[in-house]
Amino acid sequence: MNLLLLRILFVVGSAIVGYQMAPGGSFLIGGVIGLVAGAGIILMEIGMGRVSVRGLSSAVFGLLLGLLMAKLVADAFSLAPISESARSLIRVILTLIFCYLGMSIGLRGKDEFNLIIPYVRLRRQDQSEDVTVFDTSVIIDGRILDIIKTKFLDGKYVIPKFVLKELQQIADSTDPIKRQRGRRGLEILHAIQKESAQAIMFHEEEFPETREVDAKLVKMGKLLDAKLLTVDFNLNRVASLQGLKILNINELANALKPVVFPGEQMQIKLIKEGKEHNQGVGYLDDGTMVVVEDARRHIGQEVKVVVTSVLQTQAGRMIFTKLEK
Repeated sequence: MNLLLLRILFVVGSAIVGYQMAPGGSFLIGGVIGLVAGAGIILMEIGMGRVSVRGLSSAVFGLLLGLLMAKLVADAFSLAPISESARSLIRVILTLIFCYLGMSIGLRGKDEFNLIIPYVRLRRQDQSEDVTVFDTSVIIDGRILDIIKTKFLDGKYVIPKFVLKELQQIADSTDPIKRQRGRRGLEILHAIQKESAQAIMFHEEEFPETREVDAKLVKMGKLLDAKLLTVDFNLNRVASLQGLKILNINELANALKPVVFPGEQMQIKLIKEGKEHNQGVGYLDDGTMVVVEDARRHIGQEVKVVVTSVLQTQAGRMIFTKLEK
């Protein structure tokens, strides 16, 4: 049963109830009142579409806490020599104040609550469950598929709903390059579902109060106590500053690149000019940049070079060489 059919049945049911409960035999008026009331409730439900279940549970928790606090404080006033009417007024005022404060505090601190079933993890204290959240960049990058095939990642793989939505928006872009990247990401997800023994979980939490996808990913990582898998350098830094565990595929790739030492010889094809005067630049098979001094005239050729130094940066490894004499 889809949502539209459910809404139609609810409106019809409301009209029937109003028709049968109409006082004084005014059945038509009762039916119209029931119909209008049902439509109003549906409009209210549509307006609450952006309210998350976790936010609602936090508000309910705050409401219950406010009612309890109001009851305790009102009972304390019952010991004072005041009239019953004044005591009733105080009870109403205290209930309104504490319910408002409880709900507002609950909504502000909803990220700290794990009150509903999807967020409650019942397990032994000496056991841990690894959860890895994928961001958009790591899906489009594609290397995650090969890593999963090697069984280096354990636990559950979580794809947030807002990441899937961002992938779909990129795949529907009018820019052909962006469109190709988005479609590649969706194909990679499909391939991961086929290759992975662990089922991919698509998490429904949207964090509507946060606009940026990176900020949503950080919140998701904190909520699930998960590792964040990415190739985004800026997201890596921001998430690390906030205490999240980060798995960066670029850092893994840099760690696995073959180590070269000064004095070693290699053969490299020069592709373009370097930034400095008279330099030539080539690349190894793994993408490592090789800078060759005094080799501009050999661009387009394959030359033998000797390693002079190796520079490790956040973006990767650079090898500086000179032509073999």
